Amino acid sequence: MRIGIAADHGGFALNATLPAALQGEGHEVIDFVADALVVGDDYPDFVVPLARAAAGGTVTRGPAICGSGVGACIATNKVPDVRAARSSTPSPPTKGGFGWRV
Repeated sequence: MRIGIAADHGGFALNATLPAALQGEGHEVIDFVADALVVGDDYPDFVVPLARAAAGGTVTRGPAICGSGVGACIATNKVPDVRAARSSTPSPPTKGGFGWRV
């Protein structure tokens, strides 16, 4: 499966391990994360390109990670044919939401 990953500064650290984990499971990963940590960046700059790639079929799905997950879902849900919902794990490595195309 081709998976895109998007994250602003709130999810930047997770991008150090997530792509390798997904690739280890046999997925192709397309990175929409910034090349460097910039505390002032904002989720729409990264999440909207991921959502457009999902709508266009470039990626099948992908986590959209921000500080709380709420903003990433709102931005994603503004792109036609793409939907996201906030989710978290019982002990997440960082605070973050994961938006998945449904």
